[in-house]
Amino acid sequence: MHRVGSAGNTNNSVRPRKEKRLTYVLNDSDYTKHCAGINCLALLKSSVSDGSDYLFTGSRDGTLKRWTLAEDAATCSTTFESHVDWVNDSVLVDNNKLVSCSSDTTLKTWNPLSDGTCTRTLRQHSDYVTCLAAAEKNSTVVASGGLGGEVFIWDLEAALSPVSKCNDAMDDSCSNGIHGSGSSQPINISSNTSLHSSQSHGYIPIAAKGHKESVYALAMNDSGTLLVSGGTEKVVRVWDPRSGSKTMKLRGHTDNIRALLLDSTGRFCLSGSSDSMIRLWDLGQQRCVHSYAVHTDSVWALASTPAFSHVYSGGRDFSLYLTDLQTRESVLLCTGENPILQLALDDDTIWVASTDSSVHRWPAEGCNPQKIFQRGNSFLAGNLSFSRARVSLEGSTPVPVYKEPTLTIPGTPGIVQHEVLNNRRHVLTKDTAGSVKLWEITRGAVIEDYGKVSFEEKKQELFEMVSIPAWFTVDTRLGSLSVHLDTPQCFSAEMYSADLNIVGKPEDDKVNLARETLKGLLAHWVMRRKQRMGSHTSANGELLSGKEMTTRSLTHSRIEVDGSTENDSMVYPPFDFSVASPPSIITEGSQGGPWRKRITDLDGTEDDKDFPSWCLDCVLHNRLPPRENTKCSFYLHPCEGSSIQILTQGKLSAPRILRIHKVINYVLEKMVLDKPLDSLNAEGSFAPGFAGSQLQHQAVGDVSFRSGLKPWQKLRPSIEILCNNQVLSPDMSLATVRAYVWKKTDDLVLNYRVVQGR
Repeated sequence: MHRVGSAGNTNNSVRPRKEKRLTYVLNDSDYTKHCAGINCLALLKSSVSDGSDYLFTGSRDGTLKRWTLAEDAATCSTTFESHVDWVNDSVLVDNNKLVSCSSDTTLKTWNPLSDGTCTRTLRQHSDYVTCLAAAEKNSTVVASGGLGGEVFIWDLEAALSPVSKCNDAMDDSCSNGIHGSGSSQPINISSNTSLHSSQSHGYIPIAAKGHKESVYALAMNDSGTLLVSGGTEKVVRVWDPRSGSKTMKLRGHTDNIRALLLDSTGRFCLSGSSDSMIRLWDLGQQRCVHSYAVHTDSVWALASTPAFSHVYSGGRDFSLYLTDLQTRESVLLCTGENPILQLALDDDTIWVASTDSSVHRWPAEGCNPQKIFQRGNSFLAGNLSFSRARVSLEGSTPVPVYKEPTLTIPGTPGIVQHEVLNNRRHVLTKDTAGSVKLWEITRGAVIEDYGKVSFEEKKQELFEMVSIPAWFTVDTRLGSLSVHLDTPQCFSAEMYSADLNIVGKPEDDKVNLARETLKGLLAHWVMRRKQRMGSHTSANGELLSGKEMTTRSLTHSRIEVDGSTENDSMVYPPFDFSVASPPSIITEGSQGGPWRKRITDLDGTEDDKDFPSWCLDCVLHNRLPPRENTKCSFYLHPCEGSSIQILTQGKLSAPRILRIHKVINYVLEKMVLDKPLDSLNAEGSFAPGFAGSQLQHQAVGDVSFRSGLKPWQKLRPSIEILCNNQVLSPDMSLATVRAYVWKKTDDLVLNYRVVQGR
């Protein structure tokens, strides 16, 4: 299963440890919308008559959003961003705390009416946290369940209690959403406002032990004295959350239990299962008193009327049903286009969340559900799962009462398919609406929107015969492009500035793609950091000028200085990320856990320990880690029968990105000049004039490298370079020749010949 953020060995171990990864998530231009399925809903009703009601949505895009509700509109007023994987569930506690859980294994607490501040991160789960339950009238108790059979009961008052005098600043310090406490332990605040895990307080939640497999659903009664759980074991377990002890186990379902409800007293329990059945349990009698065959596929979401007389149910069959628990009468309210994941009853309407990024509000008559049955089209729920399936097969499918929702909160289509193109800067994507787009990942922007075209045909059309190392990986798990950078692999790709159309930079300067991308991503943070600490101070770990950086870098034993430092802090246009729709960073430093934040929200207060050290080395100190060999070895021989031979020193070596026209120039120099330039260094490598770093004004014949026309277009005699008897284009790089023409693992062999009559 997918994991986000590496958890490398942070001990002072002599063993090589896996470095922390840096990921950046490319956000859609409209950040107020979700871009992946909505896993959870929570309603906050105003206590005053003219106050606003709020809907909270948690998404597979890793964020939560707060929507201010009006009669016929919903406006996104805040995005809560800190989780680094799917948000799976959320609950409101005492109307002043929002608690969320995620596949990143954490729970997070938020002030629901804040600007999106994460107030605490609670860590106890070892795997995905899938579900939460809260006690309506006991404002401190929250239960969490997850994969691996883990169920924990949290006393929020104890878990969130301040543990030091300076903890009054906790909310402000936590506003970066970065730090939480390890194992839900309290947080001490250091002088630089960073939060660190502390072992002193040591609050540990109550563990309800008994599940051997994954838990998918939880429910709690109003007073917090009863907890029910269900999952892949197909049984409903009942617990006393005050002690974590088991009280009973209820059998009856034949597949995973995906949804649970308790009435306010804790007497009755409703369960929805992947066996397509809804069951009503009497916990006093410890038995199932009714089963309802309403759906034709898995039941994933349940919501009941306040009196627990009727249940709304949705699931994998895209359908929302209303069922009278006593008469067993059932009616199809509506059918959507996607599986239903969550329901939230809002007086006479119901909010429906699905695997789509939009949320819909439908009429529900929650205060008087009998009104809906009076409209007809109801049927009697069977008590065997196959009974509904058989009715469906016979073609007597119920007619939905409602055709259109009364309100839709639109999302943006999530990306479902992607292909990294050979130039390693462009990614082709296709979203749920069928639109195909071309992204430039070095600046996080869509550069072409092709509309609804064939993805495969467009991929073939954009094919380029170029070979550039794979310096990043991509996934679309969050509904958008997540670009992962791992050291040292990410620093393996270079291009000439001319190929990137960077104006004002020598055209043969080598540009490291990852280094410039990191500079672009962290430019705002570096600027704010400078402002906070005074620029170009030489204190340990702080900003240095280009010259100081170079000096310090050269003394760093295992680090390479990368190229020129003249424009060290300059962000070039191909790496300039949009401020209008900035990407979010997901990474992890040497303290705390993984964190997520938009690059424009980085305010310079973040501790250096929040970032991987290799990122800081690159961005602040112009240092790159030792990389794999970026050179390409090759032999240069005359073609068979050629009368011209030049003196070479055996095997040659040059950067992989060296163009064939440089090899042509090398041959010409050896032929034409009375006193050939020494274009090879002692190891047989191309000297800088040919390797593509700082070009000198070296003349070849009477043509300067810096002249308007390319050298090989003016020179006489005309030279061709061949590989495997195929004439090579002067614009091809050695890496491209090796990958597409040579196609062997041993050293590349190139041949040269004079072309007559040109």
